[in-house]
Amino acid sequence: MVSRRAVLAAPAALAAQASRMEVCLHQTTVAGSDYVRSLDGCSRAGIRFIELIPAMVDAFLARESVAAARRALSDFGVRAVAGGGGRGVIEPNPERAKALDALKARAALYAELGVDRMVCPCLATERYPVQEFARTADRLHEVGEAVKPYRVVAMIEFTRASTLIGTLPTALDVIRRTAHPNVRAMFDFYHFWAGLSKFEDIELLRPGELHHVHFQDTPKIPRETYDNTTREVPGDGNAPLASILLALAAKGYRGPLSVELFWPRLQKGDPVAVASEIKTKSDAVLRGANLL
Repeated sequence: MVSRRAVLAAPAALAAQASRMEVCLHQTTVAGSDYVRSLDGCSRAGIRFIELIPAMVDAFLARESVAAARRALSDFGVRAVAGGGGRGVIEPNPERAKALDALKARAALYAELGVDRMVCPCLATERYPVQEFARTADRLHEVGEAVKPYRVVAMIEFTRASTLIGTLPTALDVIRRTAHPNVRAMFDFYHFWAGLSKFEDIELLRPGELHHVHFQDTPKIPRETYDNTTREVPGDGNAPLASILLALAAKGYRGPLSVELFWPRLQKGDPVAVASEIKTKSDAVLRGANLL
């Protein structure tokens, strides 16, 4: 079992092996800018990866073509590694059929942009009977079938306030019962550490099972005041980021660490300055964990 103490004492060989974790800019963090400026911010800050959001992509495509969007990625030397837009497809709701159609359309667009995975958060707020948890796998199978023709993976995001999939163990359980190649697990540092999950839950991950990571810190404020937006720049908060990173590395995660933040000073800030701050502070955390 991967205990906190064991992770902190992980050998240097493991750290070197996990060095391919790399910072990624989530467009939500610079939501006040636009598609091109977000790519420019990444490029100038030395960030190679970006996670797309529908609002920014759609605003660009209202004026330009998909080919132009792809060309911009190439021109700035930035790779789009994931995208959002999979809401309302996990929990039972009267608009779910429309949400599945929207999911298909978004997956088709992302495929054209070279994106092979999209985030599907579970934002359920209703109270469900235990039987409903058993039926969730059937809905996830439909999600997998919806994105499969586009060779896109639907990544199920547990969220701290969700009443259906709010923890890592629940997410892993339902994804495994779904057993669909286009439905995979992802991990969000904030939802994990600020929610009901426990550090030891990381041990439940199977090697290579994790498909994507959102990387944030928890702010130095009373936990009772946390909400969906109170996410901190990595290194500026009080979450045990190095310990969690090493635990994920021990489970074989190699990939982008997508920094998704909601502070107005960041979203309204200059994308170059914001991306540079995120790159500097995130790299410092990785370096402190001997992962860089």
